[in-house]
Amino acid sequence: MLGYALRRTGAALFVLWAISVLVFLIFFATPGVDPAARIAGKNADPATLEQVRRSFGFDAPLTTQYVKMMRHLFVDRDLTSFVNRGSRVIPQITDALPATLSLVIGAAVIWMVAGIVMGTAAAAWRGKAADPVIMLLGVVGVSMPVYWLGEVINLFTQSRMHETVFHWVPPLGYVPLTENPWQWFLHLIFPWLCLAVLYAGIYARMLRGELNGALREDYVRTARAKGISERRILIRHALRCSLIPIVSLFGLDFGALVGGAGLLTEVVFGIPGVGHLTYGALQNLDLPVIMGTVMYAAFFVVLANAVVDLFYARLDPRVRHV
Repeated sequence: MLGYALRRTGAALFVLWAISVLVFLIFFATPGVDPAARIAGKNADPATLEQVRRSFGFDAPLTTQYVKMMRHLFVDRDLTSFVNRGSRVIPQITDALPATLSLVIGAAVIWMVAGIVMGTAAAAWRGKAADPVIMLLGVVGVSMPVYWLGEVINLFTQSRMHETVFHWVPPLGYVPLTENPWQWFLHLIFPWLCLAVLYAGIYARMLRGELNGALREDYVRTARAKGISERRILIRHALRCSLIPIVSLFGLDFGALVGGAGLLTEVVFGIPGVGHLTYGALQNLDLPVIMGTVMYAAFFVVLANAVVDLFYARLDPRVRHV
């Protein structure tokens, strides 16, 4: 197990290095891309462009630029924004992280509970009228884009019905948990629901399929032959085995969302998280911030994949020799 963990850690580090090289080359070595022209502004004369290139080190070889940026990002941790001079990248990401974690953790609790309940109920009532109704609700949730659903929610809660039904809904934004827990909850309740709707439908459909397959296994037939009730068979036997792929999928989705995949939700609801920070950096082509947020996102995605692989290796020793 230790050898597999070491190999998996080495592969994760290699992937992070490859991503850093790829992102750097996209923004600094792609033909036609000139960071100096972006920093100097429109209609900058050649002398100004040359001065900017010398000031920011863009006239150095690409390998030197790459090593310098990685050192400032990971070693010295003093990489600064090209747009907001003096504003460091790492503190911006760490300041935005609590808002992203608040959004993702709350939404994850909702979608896991809703997905497990819906999927289990659909499997328990398979062949009955409730089964297709539950699955239809899941399809509807999966089909609604997050940004559209968020704008619809804002239309009713912030505008048309704000003075009546939703008078308790605060303005868009974010309040830290340590500052005011109740306002933190009120600001995040609809973003949680908006993000959870998509994933709850996916998990419900996946769990229903896993449960239907598990209920046809030999160990379930043996349990029935012993006289165990269908409810206990479903919950204690079939559900426990069916949750393994669900947990694996959850790890990947959670890592991606913490890494910034909740960008649309953060932008629509005005949550100053990592996704919102990435959105602003892309609009301004702030390359250091983009590099920092991409590496941050890659770290969480790779970490989630590594944890899932180690979890599988723990459950199934055959995986350790692959």
